[in-house]
Amino acid sequence: MKDSHTLGVVGCALPDRESWARPSNTLDLHLWLRLLTCSTLVENRVRSLMRSQFETTLPRFDLMAQLADAPRGLKMSELSRRMMVTNGNITGITDQLERDSLVERVKVDTDRRSCIIRLTAKGRQSFRSMANAYQNWVGESFQKMPLERRQLLFELLGELKAAGLADQTPPGSA
Repeated sequence: MKDSHTLGVVGCALPDRESWARPSNTLDLHLWLRLLTCSTLVENRVRSLMRSQFETTLPRFDLMAQLADAPRGLKMSELSRRMMVTNGNITGITDQLERDSLVERVKVDTDRRSCIIRLTAKGRQSFRSMANAYQNWVGESFQKMPLERRQLLFELLGELKAAGLADQTPPGSA
């Protein structure tokens, strides 16, 4: 339950990222810590369910999700950029998925150092099952919020994302 007289939430049983902020801190800091807390709550739930129901990890699912939208596959560098992690992380996850026959590496004819990563038939089938469950789990996390409020939150976060992306544009490139 929201306490309209403070920036905190009334009745929280456990401390979280918001708990270290003080009333004298800026609204922006409180907002950031609340976003982190909410993201972590949903992510931890999904991570746990992914592990218990599919015996996999969220990073493996995330990589498969990127490949599901790219039937011809993607280079490791593109996966790294899209997932915002290092090439080393992508290599490790790809190695695991390849061992499980969920992805395959295909050499690039024009560049001997490069390969394309793509889902196998088994990987596509596995991903579809996981993606359906994932969507349901995320939906359950937002279920108690009225649809209009979820839509408003989506729009507001879109504005924040656009501002953040604009800040990443190198000077003079616009």
